[in-house]
Amino acid sequence: MAAPLPSGAGPRRVPSQNGRLSVEVVIVPDAKAGGALIAGAMADLLRRTPDALLGVATGSTPLPVYEALVAQVRSGSVDTSRARIAQLDEYVGLTADHPESYRSVLRREVLEPLGIGMDAFMGPDGTAEDVQAACEAYDRALTEAGGVDLQLLGIGTDGHIGFNEPCSSLVSRTRIKTLTEQTRVDNARFFDDIDQVPHHVITQGIGTILEARHLVLLATGEGKADAVAATVEGPVAAVCPASALQLHPHATVVVDEAAASKLKFADYFRRTYVNKPDWQGI
Repeated sequence: MAAPLPSGAGPRRVPSQNGRLSVEVVIVPDAKAGGALIAGAMADLLRRTPDALLGVATGSTPLPVYEALVAQVRSGSVDTSRARIAQLDEYVGLTADHPESYRSVLRREVLEPLGIGMDAFMGPDGTAEDVQAACEAYDRALTEAGGVDLQLLGIGTDGHIGFNEPCSSLVSRTRIKTLTEQTRVDNARFFDDIDQVPHHVITQGIGTILEARHLVLLATGEGKADAVAATVEGPVAAVCPASALQLHPHATVVVDEAAASKLKFADYFRRTYVNKPDWQGI
């Protein structure tokens, strides 16, 4: 079940985006630079809103973000003691203490390094007897917590965000999904073999994800280049779930040079970012 959160988490006004692009693309030299940039945005948010609700993702891509944010905490430049953490997705059938359940992964990679307790964490129950009810409960809990202030996203090679596989509804809510075989293959590296990778997951839906105030997608490596190009330069279409970011008033896509290699407008994105005012951030 979703963990209770500290009191006082009321709705927050969505700030003006000061003429931002619908999707801002920031091209960085490498994954470490991308991690530092996003961690800086998270730190700035926490300085403004100490009890901000951060939506976090799992996998190898966001690790540089967490490492950079931990470094800021240890240096004393930001305080995460009041921060709250929300889970993006979870495997169905893995217990909370299973080492590859996303609750366990986030506890190891995010909560413990940042000094955030489980009382400030919320996520869906992947072992619930009634999975659909658990999905609906988590969707409600996110709203009742005041909404996600910044949602960090990765992207699959097929353009999925969260576990919203291709052809997911662009207005979908938190629900159970069946993984594609490609996603199971991609995730098998975290298990002893592919047979241990669950077939089903709970994921925030695309409609749920779009309710976060700021969406930040990090993509690195040439293997993500086609998905990135479809996300920001292709049509908004369910075949590429991440393209729904084009519908959001404050979405940022941070990519390394390899992941940016298929972008037709890469030079324009570089010029736009270099010439934006420093106060605007990402």
